[in-house]
Amino acid sequence: MSSAEERSSVLTQDQFEELSSAADRVSDALRLEFVAGKMGIKAVPDGNHGRIIEWLQRICMQSKQDFWLYPDQGLRVETYRNGNARPDGTFAESGTFVGQGEWADTEGVLMVVEVTSRDRDTNQRDRVDKPRAYAEAELPVFLLIDRITGEVKVHSQPDGERYEQVTTVPFGKTVTLPDPVGIELDTEPLKEWAD
Repeated sequence: MSSAEERSSVLTQDQFEELSSAADRVSDALRLEFVAGKMGIKAVPDGNHGRIIEWLQRICMQSKQDFWLYPDQGLRVETYRNGNARPDGTFAESGTFVGQGEWADTEGVLMVVEVTSRDRDTNQRDRVDKPRAYAEAELPVFLLIDRITGEVKVHSQPDGERYEQVTTVPFGKTVTLPDPVGIELDTEPLKEWAD
């Protein structure tokens, strides 16, 4: 296959968004993403996953009352916004996504959150592809809650290609979510929901 044929066979962002919209109409369980040029199905969260997002929503709401941690808000990410991700949480001012539809621009987003699942592509998607995609979109903070390794990784200072600062702490330690988020996060409760 020639390079031209390869390029023409690649799914475009518009095609992906049409496909995602059709999948949403068929089933709530089909949550599609298009990151690093690959379409993937995001795992339906289990109870512990949901509890972690609930816990984080409460902390965010108590710390910054005019902001909200939106679960599963679709974002256009990567260079030139040619990727589509559904972070487990998107921290932005209340009302940021009004009128934007299923796939929103990243303007006004302070932080994105991913909580690992036990599906086969977690390593590539959550630890490699998404940090790069979120850094390319220049999202200020990316919080990865890794239930498999028992660690929290705080990515910050995106340079348009990668995050220049990554802080890793084991569950049970306190970590700072840097500005513009500016929240201290005691990760002790995560030990209970790691499975």
